[in-house]
Amino acid sequence: MRTRRRLVDYSLRRRALLREVYSGLVSTWEVCDASPYLKNAAKYHGERTDVRCPICRRENLTLVHYVYGDELRQSAGQARSRAELPALAARVAELQVYVVEVCRGCDWNLLVEQFLLGAEPAAAPRPVRPVRPVRSARPAREERSVRA
Repeated sequence: MRTRRRLVDYSLRRRALLREVYSGLVSTWEVCDASPYLKNAAKYHGERTDVRCPICRRENLTLVHYVYGDELRQSAGQARSRAELPALAARVAELQVYVVEVCRGCDWNLLVEQFLLGAEPAAAPRPVRPVRPVRSARPAREERSVRA
């Protein structure tokens, strides 16, 4: 895969949400709401993991990669398998990837991470500033006393 940068990891958000579910503050109906499109994307484009679902604990989680980018045009927003990402990154300059974990059993889903994929832009040269001479401390002003 080409350079992966600007990685945003949502593991702290995941832990906080699971803590609320386990304590009863949030019901499982609120977090197990995967759409049929997401479930189909998990079935056909997802990557199975060895991690059990934190809600039902029966099924293993599936990671789905959604890609976005200006150069993708009609294919922006589509789910792609992880194997397709390097070839896609080679065709476009910049690609935003969102990774969602899905349980196909209980419909748990959560954004796990997002990152930018593609060629890293070359750093623009910094403009050269003229060097200014360093001034010494200003001479103290003579204070004039006012006589009455």
